[in-house]
Amino acid sequence: MSLANPRLTTIGFDADDTLWQNEQFFRLAEDHFVSLLAGHAEANGIKQRLLDAERRNLQLYGFGIKGFTLSMVETAIEVTEGKVPAEIIASIVKAGREMLSHPIETLPYARETLEQLAGRFRLVLITKGDLFDQERKLAQSGLGDLFDAVEIVSGKQPDTYSRIFSRHGDGPEKSMMVGNSLKSDVVPVLQAGGWGVYVPHDLTWVLEHAETPLDELRFRQLAHLGELPGLLTELR
Repeated sequence: MSLANPRLTTIGFDADDTLWQNEQFFRLAEDHFVSLLAGHAEANGIKQRLLDAERRNLQLYGFGIKGFTLSMVETAIEVTEGKVPAEIIASIVKAGREMLSHPIETLPYARETLEQLAGRFRLVLITKGDLFDQERKLAQSGLGDLFDAVEIVSGKQPDTYSRIFSRHGDGPEKSMMVGNSLKSDVVPVLQAGGWGVYVPHDLTWVLEHAETPLDELRFRQLAHLGELPGLLTELR
């Protein structure tokens, strides 16, 4: 049975923690950071102050590893009241550099699903984060050739999806966005008039949490990406 859907012409995919692992490396770096400052404060307090710094800095640094690294440096200065040893700063910078060079691990069903849909729908990668790092991850993933377009954006709002799906498709009404973040990948595209498909990941950054839009007719939730072709057939 054909997967082509007369109501849908374009499908957008999130990248981090939808197509490949990402958040787990932030969690590992955070645990290392907490261990570095163990003599200055308790673990939960350090994590909360780091989260507060990340939240403050999003408008300045945007999403990604570089902003996270700078937020760790800032938090280390705050927690130690300006007395953080140089070796701790060096260790933080090293951790950030290692994150930026970590090999890419694609998630189950990512390649198979994209290969099934490529050529039947216009596929667009829509991801937030640092330009160089996202381009690196896409290249290393080996998935780049399966997309008709790639959009690396500073944020994901309803107008972001309206603009992208009008540029690369037939508008948001005939488009679907697939991702692991309710806040960034699902809710705003629903508000723009498109379909939002939520594929939960075991680890999702707390700042990406949002209420599940169960009352939205164009909302769907899947257990994994491998269920997406079946959903598209069902929606025909």
